[in-house]
Amino acid sequence: MNVEWFDFDLPEELIAQTPLQDRTASRLLMLSKESGNTEHGGFTDLEAKLQAGDVLVLNNTRVIPARLLGIKKDTGAKAELLLLKQLGDDRWEALAKPGKKLKAGAVIVFGDDGNGTPLMEAEVLSEGDMGARIIQFRYEGIFQELLDRLGEMPLPPYIKERLDERERYQTVYSRHEGSAAAPTAGLHFTEDFLRKLEDKGVRLVYVTLHVGLGTFRPMSVDTVEEHEMHSEYYELDETNAELLNEARSNGRRIVAVGTTSARTLETLAGRFGDGALQACSGWTSIFIYPGYSFKLVNALLTNFHLPKSTLVMLVSALAGRDAIMKAYGEAIERRYRFFSFGDAMFIY
Repeated sequence: MNVEWFDFDLPEELIAQTPLQDRTASRLLMLSKESGNTEHGGFTDLEAKLQAGDVLVLNNTRVIPARLLGIKKDTGAKAELLLLKQLGDDRWEALAKPGKKLKAGAVIVFGDDGNGTPLMEAEVLSEGDMGARIIQFRYEGIFQELLDRLGEMPLPPYIKERLDERERYQTVYSRHEGSAAAPTAGLHFTEDFLRKLEDKGVRLVYVTLHVGLGTFRPMSVDTVEEHEMHSEYYELDETNAELLNEARSNGRRIVAVGTTSARTLETLAGRFGDGALQACSGWTSIFIYPGYSFKLVNALLTNFHLPKSTLVMLVSALAGRDAIMKAYGEAIERRYRFFSFGDAMFIY
């Protein structure tokens, strides 16, 4: 399957640079899997598309301020780390800039205690692919508190504007810190709108998947099957496992909010098969593209994604490539806003 089949021309001005003041004010493109027909409306039209008994699955991960700006200890040159994955014992996988200058043994320092002593040091232990590094941190105090003080929100590279309010890059239901990027389909919800859905009889279920940047990295292969996803950590607790089991046994529609929730659900389906889901945690590198048969996800709320991305392939697996390309064409023609702070799409 050729990667080029998932390419399309996207005018740069359609890439949303800032979030809307009202989270629910985004537009919503609604796509029927069966007919391929589309409707255009506002995000709150989702309420009419959901039915009592539907299960809405939300990823409650929380983005950490994972972008650290520092200087090389030996030269004073600027250096940057983007934390991707916690490895234990104060070691992290991170992306490093400038990659050519940050070889194994390089030390980066961050902050100042007021007496000329850095608040934190990071040593490059080893080098990986595409700028990845294994980093060892050294510091006094509590790491998370230092990260909150020193770090910045790791906005995707296509967002050039500064984000003044950190919480606007978090979902209102974010709970468990660990993501390098937000599960952006969830950014459209407010607490009031979620309550309205619950009042209608929609059940809310929570999973956790700490989003890494591998999901957003450009594909460097010619054919889809050659691509390898990097792994991301997920969790499911007992309460939410029971809610999902109940939904499945009663034939309820399971609606994933975002591709991260969808990938977590399908990972769980692969892990437990036809048996009951259980509280668990682990790492997933599931790659969903056309030809995949969904086992738990019946419908999906998502944003509009990058050309030739694994996320466009995932939605194409659910709705069909031709229907997705047609819907994306309509979205571009109607000037929908794309990517993290953009508009939404409901595939049902």
